[in-house]
Amino acid sequence: MPKTVTPKSFGAPLGMYSHGMVAPGGEIVVVAGQVGMGPGGRVAGGDVVAQTKQALDNVRAVVEAAGCAMRDIVRLQTFLTHAGDIDGFMKARAEVFPRYFPDGAYPPNTLLVVSRLVMPELLVEIEAMAVKPAKAGRAPRRAAKPATRARATKRRR
Repeated sequence: MPKTVTPKSFGAPLGMYSHGMVAPGGEIVVVAGQVGMGPGGRVAGGDVVAQTKQALDNVRAVVEAAGCAMRDIVRLQTFLTHAGDIDGFMKARAEVFPRYFPDGAYPPNTLLVVSRLVMPELLVEIEAMAVKPAKAGRAPRRAAKPATRARATKRRR
Protein backbone atom coordinates (compact mmCIF):
# COMPACT_ATOMS: atom_id res chain seq x y z
CA MET A 1 0.00 0.00 0.00
CA PRO A 2 1.45 3.43 -0.89
CA LYS A 3 2.49 5.69 1.97
CA THR A 4 1.94 9.43 1.82
CA VAL A 5 4.80 11.78 2.68
CA THR A 6 4.35 15.18 4.28
CA PRO A 7 7.40 17.08 5.55
CA LYS A 8 6.99 18.16 9.17
CA SER A 9 7.30 21.82 8.15
CA PHE A 10 4.38 21.61 5.69
CA GLY A 11 0.73 22.25 6.39
CA ALA A 12 -2.13 20.22 5.01
CA PRO A 13 -2.39 20.01 1.22
CA LEU A 14 -4.59 22.59 -0.49
CA GLY A 15 -6.86 19.89 -1.93
CA MET A 16 -7.33 16.16 -2.38
CA TYR A 17 -3.71 15.09 -2.84
CA SER A 18 -0.59 14.26 -0.87
CA HIS A 19 2.62 16.28 -0.95
CA GLY A 20 4.42 13.06 -1.88
CA MET A 21 4.01 9.31 -2.00
CA VAL A 22 6.26 6.28 -1.75
CA ALA A 23 5.07 3.40 -3.91
CA PRO A 24 5.08 -0.18 -2.56
CA GLY A 25 8.64 -1.33 -2.11
CA GLY A 26 9.75 2.27 -1.69
CA GLU A 27 11.33 2.44 -5.12
CA ILE A 28 9.45 5.31 -6.80
CA VAL A 29 8.67 8.64 -5.16
CA VAL A 30 6.06 10.82 -6.87
CA VAL A 31 5.96 14.46 -5.76
CA ALA A 32 2.70 16.35 -6.23
CA GLY A 33 2.95 19.74 -7.88
CA GLN A 34 4.73 22.12 -5.51
CA VAL A 35 4.11 25.84 -5.74
CA GLY A 36 5.96 28.94 -4.57
CA MET A 37 4.43 28.90 -1.07
CA GLY A 38 6.66 28.80 1.96
CA PRO A 39 5.97 27.78 5.55
CA GLY A 40 2.73 29.24 6.82
CA GLY A 41 1.17 29.23 3.35
CA ARG A 42 2.70 32.54 2.24
CA VAL A 43 3.44 33.06 -1.44
CA ALA A 44 7.19 33.58 -1.90
CA GLY A 45 7.26 36.94 -3.64
CA GLY A 46 5.31 38.21 -6.57
CA ASP A 47 7.75 37.13 -9.29
CA VAL A 48 8.44 33.81 -10.96
CA VAL A 49 12.10 33.74 -9.83
CA ALA A 50 11.23 33.76 -6.10
CA GLN A 51 8.32 31.37 -6.59
CA THR A 52 10.41 28.93 -8.65
CA LYS A 53 13.12 28.82 -5.99
CA GLN A 54 10.51 28.17 -3.30
CA ALA A 55 8.76 25.50 -5.39
CA LEU A 56 12.09 23.71 -5.92
CA ASP A 57 12.84 23.94 -2.18
CA ASN A 58 9.42 22.36 -1.56
CA VAL A 59 10.20 19.57 -4.04
CA ARG A 60 13.48 18.99 -2.21
CA ALA A 61 11.68 18.82 1.17
CA VAL A 62 9.23 16.17 -0.07
CA VAL A 63 11.97 14.13 -1.78
CA GLU A 64 14.13 14.22 1.36
CA ALA A 65 11.15 13.35 3.61
CA ALA A 66 10.75 10.23 1.46
CA GLY A 67 14.38 9.21 2.03
CA CYS A 68 15.82 10.46 -1.27
CA ALA A 69 18.07 13.28 -2.38
CA MET A 70 17.63 15.70 -5.27
CA ARG A 71 20.02 13.57 -7.33
CA ASP A 72 17.45 10.77 -7.14
CA ILE A 73 14.94 12.81 -9.18
CA VAL A 74 14.38 11.30 -12.60
CA ARG A 75 11.69 13.65 -13.90
CA LEU A 76 10.41 17.18 -13.37
CA GLN A 77 7.33 18.78 -14.88
CA THR A 78 6.89 22.54 -14.62
CA PHE A 79 3.76 24.61 -15.21
CA LEU A 80 3.98 28.38 -15.71
CA THR A 81 0.98 30.69 -15.97
CA HIS A 82 2.66 33.16 -18.36
CA ALA A 83 4.94 32.45 -21.32
CA GLY A 84 6.72 35.72 -20.47
CA ASP A 85 7.95 34.06 -17.24
CA ILE A 86 10.03 31.41 -19.02
CA ASP A 87 13.22 33.54 -18.79
CA GLY A 88 12.67 34.11 -15.06
CA PHE A 89 12.10 30.38 -14.52
CA MET A 90 15.32 29.59 -16.42
CA LYS A 91 17.20 32.18 -14.33
CA ALA A 92 15.99 30.66 -11.05
CA ARG A 93 16.82 27.16 -12.25
CA ALA A 94 20.33 28.25 -13.31
CA GLU A 95 20.88 29.68 -9.81
CA VAL A 96 19.74 26.61 -7.82
CA PHE A 97 20.43 23.57 -10.02
CA PRO A 98 24.24 23.62 -9.53
CA ARG A 99 23.64 23.37 -5.77
CA TYR A 100 21.02 20.60 -6.10
CA PHE A 101 22.80 18.68 -8.85
CA PRO A 102 26.55 19.41 -8.36
CA ASP A 103 27.57 16.66 -10.78
CA GLY A 104 25.71 18.43 -13.61
CA ALA A 105 23.38 15.46 -14.21
CA TYR A 106 20.08 17.36 -14.42
CA PRO A 107 16.77 15.50 -14.52
CA PRO A 108 14.49 15.76 -17.55
CA ASN A 109 11.98 18.58 -17.28
CA THR A 110 8.82 19.28 -19.22
CA LEU A 111 7.76 22.94 -19.24
CA LEU A 112 4.13 23.80 -19.95
CA VAL A 113 2.30 27.13 -19.99
CA VAL A 114 -1.20 26.90 -18.54
CA SER A 115 -3.99 29.43 -18.11
CA ARG A 116 -3.81 29.44 -14.30
CA LEU A 117 -3.03 27.46 -11.16
CA VAL A 118 -5.24 26.77 -8.13
CA MET A 119 -4.68 30.32 -6.79
CA PRO A 120 -4.31 33.28 -9.17
CA GLU A 121 -1.21 34.69 -7.42
CA LEU A 122 0.73 31.46 -8.05
CA LEU A 123 2.97 31.64 -11.13
CA VAL A 124 4.73 28.25 -11.14
CA GLU A 125 4.08 24.65 -10.10
CA ILE A 126 6.66 21.84 -10.25
CA GLU A 127 6.06 18.08 -10.09
CA ALA A 128 8.83 15.52 -9.60
CA MET A 129 9.46 11.80 -9.72
CA ALA A 130 12.41 10.21 -7.94
CA VAL A 131 13.76 6.68 -7.65
CA LYS A 132 14.65 5.71 -4.12
CA PRO A 133 18.07 4.03 -3.97
CA ALA A 134 18.12 0.32 -3.06
CA LYS A 135 19.34 -0.40 0.45
CA ALA A 136 23.00 -1.41 0.62
CA GLY A 137 23.61 -5.14 0.90
CA ARG A 138 20.27 -6.12 -0.62
CA ALA A 139 20.53 -7.94 -3.88
CA PRO A 140 17.87 -7.13 -6.47
CA ARG A 141 15.06 -9.68 -6.67
CA ARG A 142 15.37 -12.17 -9.46
CA ALA A 143 12.49 -13.84 -11.19
CA ALA A 144 11.85 -17.39 -10.01
CA LYS A 145 13.06 -20.06 -12.37
CA PRO A 146 10.23 -22.03 -13.93
CA ALA A 147 10.08 -25.65 -12.80
CA THR A 148 11.43 -28.04 -15.38
CA ARG A 149 9.28 -30.94 -16.53
CA ALA A 150 11.47 -33.41 -14.61
CA ARG A 151 11.18 -31.46 -11.33
CA ALA A 152 7.45 -30.99 -11.77
CA THR A 153 6.99 -34.74 -12.36
CA LYS A 154 9.13 -35.60 -9.34
CA ARG A 155 7.00 -33.43 -7.04
CA ARG A 156 3.80 -35.22 -8.04
CA ARG A 157 5.06 -38.66 -7.03
